[in-house]
Amino acid sequence: MTVLTRPRELTRKQLRELVMELDKAGFTETNLATAWREMTNQDIAARIIGYIRQAAIGDALLPYNERVDHALQAILASKAWTTPQRDWLKRIAAQTKANVLVDREAFDDPDLVFKREGGGFTRLDKVFNGELQQVLEAFNDSLWADSQSA
Repeated sequence: MTVLTRPRELTRKQLRELVMELDKAGFTETNLATAWREMTNQDIAARIIGYIRQAAIGDALLPYNERVDHALQAILASKAWTTPQRDWLKRIAAQTKANVLVDREAFDDPDLVFKREGGGFTRLDKVFNGELQQVLEAFNDSLWADSQSA
């Protein structure tokens, strides 16, 4: 967890071990450098977090889009949603695939579908009966839920 929360505290030995684990998993420095050049910062962050989780806690290494699909299915199955709510949950998932993170600020971004077509956070919060923030938190938590138990 130090890698995620306090990377400056990693020792040289721990960094070498991390490099060796990544290398054993097929993520050589050359492969990572090539992938790094071809990805956006958000893509990189999401995937690195996935690799670290896999190495640190044995979480299954799933493509990010697959994690989003699993999170969407989990949230859709969690309760009876209205049709407009289901449609917006699907849009949240699609935007999460494109932008890696959908948070409250994303709903008021004029360049994103939430503001353009939904009127922003306050208006969409009404669609979710005042529970949009909790829905977002549950969705984002589901992204990184233990995939073996999902």
